[in-house]
Amino acid sequence: MAAGKTHDYHILSPSPWPLAMSMASLVMAAGAIGWMHSTSWGQLTFWPGLAAVVACFYFWWRSVVHEANAGDHTPVVQLHHRYGMILFIASEVMFFVAWFWAYFNAALYPSSHEGINGVWPPQGVEVLDPFVFPLLNTLILLLSGTTVTWAHHALIHGDREGLKQGLWVTVILGALFSMVQAYEYHHAEFGMSDSIYGASFYMATGFHGFHVLVGTIFLMVCLARTYKGDFTPTQHFGFEAAAWYWHFVDVVWLFLFIAIYVWGSNFGAAVVKSAFG
Repeated sequence: MAAGKTHDYHILSPSPWPLAMSMASLVMAAGAIGWMHSTSWGQLTFWPGLAAVVACFYFWWRSVVHEANAGDHTPVVQLHHRYGMILFIASEVMFFVAWFWAYFNAALYPSSHEGINGVWPPQGVEVLDPFVFPLLNTLILLLSGTTVTWAHHALIHGDREGLKQGLWVTVILGALFSMVQAYEYHHAEFGMSDSIYGASFYMATGFHGFHVLVGTIFLMVCLARTYKGDFTPTQHFGFEAAAWYWHFVDVVWLFLFIAIYVWGSNFGAAVVKSAFG
């Protein structure tokens, strides 16, 4: 006679999505590499690979949501989910540390890099004014951090309307940030291939912009689940993970704004020069 379940852990049923996702990611990555090398098959491979990755995301996460609604995410399982999310965010922190490292290595030792004549910002590069669009985006993200906290507080206290309103405002602010950054990129006077300044600037701020886009989609999914009746004051890790991720994105932007936009601008260079001669 088969014994009943005597533990709080959820043993997953066999799933096709891990294997399918790995294969889809391989196809997408191969297509991206081929596209960057201007091969005839690059784009033809990349787009189907991307579509397969998106489909795998949808079906895999749908399975996870079904597990949560079925009661499989016990307190012990939720605790381990939290540990996993914390480790994921820690890995993301180190990802951005690499871009900050590259930026500061070039900014503090400009003489060791060719093509910028030992000056930072490089001569001839018209850097962006930190107190126009970058400052606007800073205010947008700070406000969005407040609204997602409002939504979380409303959820904990059983206020479904407050949860919906907070999520709506946060999603709109996230989309607004992306539009402002796209406008800023379009009107920038330098490109990624112009110098080490352009490369480090676009890699750091561009990857952050990608994270904002991912976070916005994450919150949109939470909003859709809210309208379906998901999440309770005692069980809402999916929303909690999205809120953690959004706060992480906010904090990274503050460091980017201070280090790259302000300190790395002509304004920052003038302040350093006046302070240290």
